[in-house]
Amino acid sequence: MHKWQLISYYIYLTTALANTYFQFKQFTIQQGNCAMKVCTDACLFGAWMAELIGEQNTPVQNVLDIGSGTGLLSLMIAQKSVATIDAVEIDEQAFLQSAENIQQSHYSKRVTVMNTDILAFQSSKKYDWVITNPPFFAHDLKSESTSKNAAKHDTTLQLNQLVQVVANFLKEDGFFAVLLPYHRMEYCKKIAQEKAFFVSRLVLVKQTPKHPYFRCMLLFSREKTATLSMEITIKNAANNYTHEFASLLQDYYLHL
Repeated sequence: MHKWQLISYYIYLTTALANTYFQFKQFTIQQGNCAMKVCTDACLFGAWMAELIGEQNTPVQNVLDIGSGTGLLSLMIAQKSVATIDAVEIDEQAFLQSAENIQQSHYSKRVTVMNTDILAFQSSKKYDWVITNPPFFAHDLKSESTSKNAAKHDTTLQLNQLVQVVANFLKEDGFFAVLLPYHRMEYCKKIAQEKAFFVSRLVLVKQTPKHPYFRCMLLFSREKTATLSMEITIKNAANNYTHEFASLLQDYYLHL
């Protein structure tokens, strides 16, 4: 990306955040009422999942999005697939925001958002894929905001509970994808294996070449195979998006 493009994109991001929305190529994310805003790692996760879903030999039919927030992940996957997506969000304000975002998109007929606790969620469906960007942090300093705590900390959904929910709703040959802080990776792998889920793909994420890993993206299945591992660095030493990042996001970000 050239310097003038970076400057243009910085102005665009600043304006988008000031206006409480984020404009993608094919949809808009309003986020003023959500505790969890659009962030780079969530966008990367959505693009990675959409690419994997597109690689499946049989088109993915049903996806469950746990903790849909703004609806970002559901919309990113809807853009690149023919799947029907059920999105579950416990926070009422986030639910209303995601419902608005989905209704205003081209994909409203394929995405249904529900305001409920995933622990109380009921469905006769078994899903091809379960996706989630769950509350990240355990035993960390919390905010005075209940909604922010629910969105960022595991006050309403712990990882062991999440894995049990996935076990209940995922098809036997289905896939489960999760975005987590790097330091929670081994714990997640351990509790997933206790429910007979194994890592089939793993992506370690860095901000720049000088930074340590800060996120991990994991794809689980019930089939025990060798793990395909890779890493993605978001920006290079010149502070430009790397080729790997840009290739995943080029169908979403306006200035790629």
